[in-house]
Amino acid sequence: MSHREVDLIVKNATQLLTLQSENRGPRRGVQMEDLGLVSDGAVAVADGHIAAVGTTRDVLDAVSPSEVTKVIDATGKVVMPGFVDPHTHPIFAGLREQEFELRIKGASYQQIAASGGGIRSSVHSLRQSTKRDLKEQARPRLDRMLALGTTTAEAKSGYGLNLKDEIKSLEAINELNETHPLELIPTFLGAHEVPDEFKQNREEYIRLVCEEMIPQVVRRGLAEFCDIFCERGVFDVEESREILTAAQNAGLKLKLHADELAASGGAFLAAELEVISADHLVFVSQEGIDAMREAGVIAVLLPGTTFSLGLSRYAPARRMIDAGLPVALATDLNPGSCMTESMPMIITLACLQMEMTPAEAITAATVNAAYAVDRDQQLGSIEVGKQADLVVWDMPNYKVLPYHFGVNLVEMVMKSGRVVYRQGQFLYGGG
Repeated sequence: MSHREVDLIVKNATQLLTLQSENRGPRRGVQMEDLGLVSDGAVAVADGHIAAVGTTRDVLDAVSPSEVTKVIDATGKVVMPGFVDPHTHPIFAGLREQEFELRIKGASYQQIAASGGGIRSSVHSLRQSTKRDLKEQARPRLDRMLALGTTTAEAKSGYGLNLKDEIKSLEAINELNETHPLELIPTFLGAHEVPDEFKQNREEYIRLVCEEMIPQVVRRGLAEFCDIFCERGVFDVEESREILTAAQNAGLKLKLHADELAASGGAFLAAELEVISADHLVFVSQEGIDAMREAGVIAVLLPGTTFSLGLSRYAPARRMIDAGLPVALATDLNPGSCMTESMPMIITLACLQMEMTPAEAITAATVNAAYAVDRDQQLGSIEVGKQADLVVWDMPNYKVLPYHFGVNLVEMVMKSGRVVYRQGQFLYGGG
């Protein structure tokens, strides 16, 4: 390539994980082992996008540093794309640590929900909160995600469960997206639960979601996706089909929580509607895996939730990968069943509890996760033309990431070519 001026060069990386591949589409099967690893690697950035990538020698030969070019020496370090977290619930008011203790003492998630806890507890708290309250509580969560290497996250509403408070939640997500370097992709989750005031009239709540909430959300441009909690005791397959079809007809892309607590048919509905991702999938059958693979659905797995709930059954990641179903990983950050912002912890759990290799888990947290939020053209790998979302890790090779757990090994985070976090310091306004 001709010499071009660049703003930023990251050079001398012991391992540069580009996640580049000759395979188009999300990575499947053995493709998930290929990290596009370059030894003594470098990346050059111009105008927030990748301008060159390869060995340090090749990149330095290809670009022209100017006196204002920032140069970062990554000797002894790993450089990789920022994590894309494709399933989070970051907009909530207050915590539910008392439920954590109840579960330790033997109460199940379903028992806690039936006694007034669970999602309905968070609904009560959110409805009492202003949009400003929600943004102030969410901002430190976004900071922690950024500091742990996440540069993009899908963000759901779902604790309002009425028109006013769902709109308030989505507005909070969109306003945070304008002021915080962590890129948020808004998802409408009005069908997270049936609120108390409609417990005796489910049909009316479903009508409200389909005929009032979805049209308002679309009219205001507040969400890109619609999600639903398809589960026994929440929304069954027929109800989920009705809501998701209304959302699709209105122009929203589709996701769904599927087969988390029981085999409820969610995987088959995901395949039928050709949703972008089906998430959780703890109880998915082999037939459900095959149906999703044929329909081009991404499986988003959330091992932190199983871990936090103290359960022993994890989603069958090994069977999915061996069957050729593309797998992504996410935190499921939420106040009830998984209070973590840490994608590194999720990668450790994926390796230890779901038999994923370190390379598969990194693929699932980057390029496959980008496909799960329909951002594969911009994010998830280090390729010329893509957004320069990069993380420098203080570790000698990528296998240390799941192995050295419970600490933060991130040295530096760059969003669109700008250093926004470095050695414990946030380098953006409002950190």
